[in-house]
Amino acid sequence: MVHDLSQDVSPTANGQMPRQAVAGLMAPQLAEAMIREVWPSVMSVSAGVAGLSAKLMRSVFLAPLGWMLNLLLFGRKFAPALCQRYTLTNRRLMVQRGWKPAPAQEVALKDIDDVRLLADSYDAFYRSGDLQVLAGGKEVLKLVGVPEPESFRQAILNAVKAWGGPDKLKGPFVPASAPSK
Repeated sequence: MVHDLSQDVSPTANGQMPRQAVAGLMAPQLAEAMIREVWPSVMSVSAGVAGLSAKLMRSVFLAPLGWMLNLLLFGRKFAPALCQRYTLTNRRLMVQRGWKPAPAQEVALKDIDDVRLLADSYDAFYRSGDLQVLAGGKEVLKLVGVPEPESFRQAILNAVKAWGGPDKLKGPFVPASAPSK
């Protein structure tokens, strides 16, 4: 008989979250399970330099300079002390920093009221934008440079509806792959 690792609810020896058959389908009372994790785009490192790099890459002769600028930004994005990621679990939304991720900021799903995509922050070249997480009528978390921000926004809202408690069950479930309006 094969042991199904997706049903293990105890943390592994290295502290990792347990494996699961379908992302986020483990009850928060059993264990914390990752639903989705995204790494911010290079826009979060330096918006001005990334914008200049995008303009250079659109030209014919200056494109290699734009690629080199992007390479520097990409290297800085993954520098061990600076790397950052946004992690959504069945209990909370976290901003994690460092080579070995440790939560720098977090908010419980039950506290989240709404998630908004800041309209003026969307960059079509990098396909990224900023998300504003609201709780109690004020901003509690700002996620900068989220790739495919509308998809991640829907994933957060769906997690809040599923795991945030009975008072959070408003509106229909919207697949993260649904086209934005």
